[in-house]
Amino acid sequence: MENKQLEKYSSAFTLSDMEIFVFPDLLFALVLANIMSPEIWKWKSDPWFAGIGKLNPLKKVHRVKQYIMDQYDFNLDLETWGLTDKQTELNRFSDFIEPGLLEKSNALFGYQGDKYYFDIDIRRHFGLEKYDTDIIPYWKTETVEAMNAFRFKQDHPVGAGECVSLACLYAAALFIVAEIPLEKIFMMGTPLHSQNFILIEDGILTNNRRIVTKTMWVNGTELSALARRALENEQVTIVAHCTGWIHSLYPEATIDKASYHLFHDTLNRYLDTPVNWEIFINFLRDYSRFQKFFQLSFLCQGTEKFIRLERAFGYEHSSKHRIGDKMGKKVLCEIEEDELTLSAFPDRFILSSGDDIFRTRPYKDFILVLLEKFPALKDKENFLTDLKRFVHLVPRLPSENKTFPAPHRSITKDTPSGELTTAPQCIISPSDPRDSIISKLKAIRSLNPTVDLAFYSGRHMDSCDWKPFLKAAFERNPVSIEFFREKEISILYQELQTWPNESIYEENRLALPDEAVNFHRGDGIEKALTLMNIYKSRHHGENIHLTVAGSAVRIHGHGFSYEFTTGKSYDGLKI
Repeated sequence: MENKQLEKYSSAFTLSDMEIFVFPDLLFALVLANIMSPEIWKWKSDPWFAGIGKLNPLKKVHRVKQYIMDQYDFNLDLETWGLTDKQTELNRFSDFIEPGLLEKSNALFGYQGDKYYFDIDIRRHFGLEKYDTDIIPYWKTETVEAMNAFRFKQDHPVGAGECVSLACLYAAALFIVAEIPLEKIFMMGTPLHSQNFILIEDGILTNNRRIVTKTMWVNGTELSALARRALENEQVTIVAHCTGWIHSLYPEATIDKASYHLFHDTLNRYLDTPVNWEIFINFLRDYSRFQKFFQLSFLCQGTEKFIRLERAFGYEHSSKHRIGDKMGKKVLCEIEEDELTLSAFPDRFILSSGDDIFRTRPYKDFILVLLEKFPALKDKENFLTDLKRFVHLVPRLPSENKTFPAPHRSITKDTPSGELTTAPQCIISPSDPRDSIISKLKAIRSLNPTVDLAFYSGRHMDSCDWKPFLKAAFERNPVSIEFFREKEISILYQELQTWPNESIYEENRLALPDEAVNFHRGDGIEKALTLMNIYKSRHHGENIHLTVAGSAVRIHGHGFSYEFTTGKSYDGLKI
């Protein structure tokens, strides 16, 4: 394996955010690795999913969402996977991408697209202010096994993962449990976030642990505002799909062009909403700085009364209804009498749900009638710009001006989201059993780099080249080194032996040293590799060897030898 390929394949094990940014194949590779894993297939036996096959696709997605909400936390810290530095990573990727482009488009190297993060100082936000500015975190994307293994960590009652991990988990779970075909699942990576767009009904966005329907996208709540932030503020760097990927910085794309065009059109429809009373009120709920310009007018016991808009919104907190919805009048009826006036406030625009301007109409038409009624709104800074962004957001997607692969698929328009036919890259179906899926993917490994990388990400070491695994294990596992920094090798060995002799990976798959240390457990081979990683970090250039004979794992070097016991089938292995 030549050096450039070795760097890419070793990244399939560590799966840091920056590695996925440089090697976009890795994003969908992890989805396929999670699909091949037995872990999510176990969900199908959970009582929570009993009868899920009888539900419509949207209800299936909601059932999966609630399971993920209950079983996984969002986790993004500096301790889990450790630290590296900018120059080391820039040197690694110099053969693949220009450093200047990396600094302009990746959050760890200088990107400042999301004003929110950089207003609060991103380094302080993530606890990096105590380090030199060259230090950056290894934010590694977790496999489903590593996500589940968080349960072994103190104060972690459930699994956990960062945003890319959750996006990959969602994609695999929607395929396995909700039976959503991979053709309908598109992954979006921005410099600071990762989420999926699912082509069912009007479209569904997954955002960390939650989902966002089109109705939720414009409901003006705090949760929706958080979900909107990435698409509102950031360039979408990568779109990954079962047919391939497209990257904002690379001139070539591997994704099927027709699939990408369908995704592009469906996402744009999802982000475009006609305006009526409810949507306009939702906008003002979200953009609270504009509330001071408005007052509500409504009939109360036959008399027209008025209230400042921000005061009216305050009553939503104690009500199960919201001002803009069909039962919004109930919120108004709960307002204290002394909050209401019989006269309009002279310095505020009057809003009334019965006004004809709030008849549902496209954004452009609504602006015309709104400004005709309230011409002074034109002078309110950013009002029209923010209203447009709320109801008619145009996402910054990778340009279609790329070199795409030759067409090989067709699309029908029988449903609002379109139906995609099976393509060579999408050879697996939700109706396939796990063993069949693994067999089908094995059959095309040599033809499809993403599929091949999936076996590396899934740690199928009995069918993978060991060089990338060892490169990742001994170059990019700083947590294990730091954890044992103050301990002699002999003491370190004794502590490793006290940990459960069990891997977080079933079958013949292997964890990396930092996974073993993070979760305080490992098969004998994994413990031996952990000890080797620490020894090599302390004794550069000295030889250390690992051999497996049956269930006995032995590592030995100059003047020392240690043994572990393995339950994996790697008899005859020599490293």
